[in-house]
Amino acid sequence: MRYTNILKMAALTGVVALSVASRPAKAELISGAGATFPYPIYQKWFNAYHQANGGTTINYQAVGSGAGIAQYKAGTVDFGATDAPLTNAEIGTMPSPTLHIPTVAGSIVLAYNVPGIGPGLRLSGEDIADIYLGKITAWNDARIAKQNPGLALPNQPITVVHRADSSGTSFIFTNYLSVVSGSWKSGPGAGKSVAWPKGVGGNGNPGVSGLVKNSPGAIGYVELAFAIQNKMTYGPVRNKSGNYVNASLATTTAAAETGAKAMERDVRTLIVNAPGMNSYPICGFTYLLVSKTPKNAAKARELVELLKWAIGDQGQKLAAETLYAPLPAAVVAINERAIAQIKLK
Repeated sequence: MRYTNILKMAALTGVVALSVASRPAKAELISGAGATFPYPIYQKWFNAYHQANGGTTINYQAVGSGAGIAQYKAGTVDFGATDAPLTNAEIGTMPSPTLHIPTVAGSIVLAYNVPGIGPGLRLSGEDIADIYLGKITAWNDARIAKQNPGLALPNQPITVVHRADSSGTSFIFTNYLSVVSGSWKSGPGAGKSVAWPKGVGGNGNPGVSGLVKNSPGAIGYVELAFAIQNKMTYGPVRNKSGNYVNASLATTTAAAETGAKAMERDVRTLIVNAPGMNSYPICGFTYLLVSKTPKNAAKARELVELLKWAIGDQGQKLAAETLYAPLPAAVVAINERAIAQIKLK
């Protein structure tokens, strides 16, 4: 499958460039770079949009949120992509007034490679934090065993895998850990890059996926679509209501809907550890960064049409098919107001 081959290339290089060669000679080429978290849906979107609008080609490099922000700031791409919204201070350093356009919400799963243990291993947020802090070091630890009665957990050392690059996936994951664990909050804290207490790093979601798959005893955090496409093993996580919930379209949507009202005040609202019996706790929106005052009018018009298509019915239907939560109606309305602010000369 083409998607699988691209993921393999990404795991080796950390960079994925998506483009469609067959475009008219005078067509505009839109370029973007950033998050690997939404790469599966962006691949679908950009291919589908090109097929429907043959004059538009989108080249997207999945290099991580930090690198995408840097390229957007440097003006080398037409849009940036990030799971970590810009802070007020970061917005002030951008070369032009910048909009955040949330595109979809997705889930992060704890994928593991534990000999003899299949899908369904239960973990709490506190235990995940302590695994990443190095306080829980073996798979048969009493705290893990207590949540998984009947499982013959092996006396296998835990190999912790994290992102090596500046990552929006890490931003969502470490914000979650900071909410559920005081020790994590007062220690490594939250951010696109943190001082990991232990473990090995991989570039991008594909890099983490590859390390987990090839390392018996490993655990790593990856976006749900990557885990499914790579046939990785993962289980439910205990949510704020005390329920063990598997990541799915429905449970991601439940979490996304809880944040919609708050996003009317600030579109950068986080949705980790969201309330609700069926909310999956490690979720986040992902964003495109676009200029309100683009320099290239022709590209700006193309980009506006792409954004409208992506947040519309066709784009959001593809999101659901790729296991990303479609945008709540309230968030679509926020986006429509934001897109209307882009000045088309």
